Amino acid sequence: MQENKTPAKVQAEPAKKKRWWTKDDTELTILALPTTVWYILFCYLPMFGIILAFKDYTITPGANFLTSLLNSKWVAFDNFKYFFGLRDFPQILRNTLLYNLVFIILDIVLPVTLAILISNIYSKRKSKTYQTLMFMPHFMSWVVVSYFVYAFLVTDKGLLNSVIQFFGGDKVNWYSTPGAWPVILIIMHVWKTIGYKMVVYLASITGIDSSLYEAAVLDGATKFQQAKYITIPSLRPIIIMMFILAIGGIFSSDFGLFYQVSRGANQPLTPMVATLDVKVYQMLTSGTVSLGKTAAASLFQAVVGCITILSANAIVRKFDRSSALI
Repeated sequence: MQENKTPAKVQAEPAKKKRWWTKDDTELTILALPTTVWYILFCYLPMFGIILAFKDYTITPGANFLTSLLNSKWVAFDNFKYFFGLRDFPQILRNTLLYNLVFIILDIVLPVTLAILISNIYSKRKSKTYQTLMFMPHFMSWVVVSYFVYAFLVTDKGLLNSVIQFFGGDKVNWYSTPGAWPVILIIMHVWKTIGYKMVVYLASITGIDSSLYEAAVLDGATKFQQAKYITIPSLRPIIIMMFILAIGGIFSSDFGLFYQVSRGANQPLTPMVATLDVKVYQMLTSGTVSLGKTAAASLFQAVVGCITILSANAIVRKFDRSSALI
């Protein structure tokens, strides 16, 4: 019988040298090129204008903007001192922070709750209808919304005053009642943004493994227990991500909400609706405040916003590295 002879050494095939650039890299680069060019033109090149915050900008006769900017006097941090020294600076800073803290809390609690409720609706048609109705306000401009609010609150023939009079009450001049506007602004913010944020959480819920819910049903878990022990823990990464992003904008505000809805943020509503963004716009359009001082106010918002989002990310990363953005 012939014996099978096994070679003592098997020669391994030489490994192919990995190419440092492949066809896929070329395709992805071409795909990313328009976005890269857009960011360079509209995000990075304008950063040169930051020096405007450190200059007393004056227009040089017969020169363009860049020449005027370079020839303007360097004033270092004088523009920032002017902004921080404004009489109403503590008030607008307080308004910006307090409103945003309330918005951050409501933008987590209410959308998550609604997303859980809608995900438990058995009828897909009803579920899609509710989602569409709540998502529609997101696409409406604050200018359009402000006219609806005006029609609702106007003293003469406003819908709210008509209801109050129907029940025997007196008309209320809402645009001269500052105390009511924190509630009005919070309601309008929730009404306009809750649909978009709810859809974000609802999309995350649809990605949860259905076998977890099936096992919970077999164990006799109620809907509340399923939400508490399965849905909410599964949503924790997206909740933390949305929280970090919201913290980054805590020194900014929705200009349309505070300026358009209040119809100019004028007296006597100013103490309740004045925020940093509204103040920057008022400085820019006043005609008496230099462009450098306005730029300093905007740069302050940008720098502090960057610091807050990095700080929030660092804190989250310390306790839960997988949920951090960076």
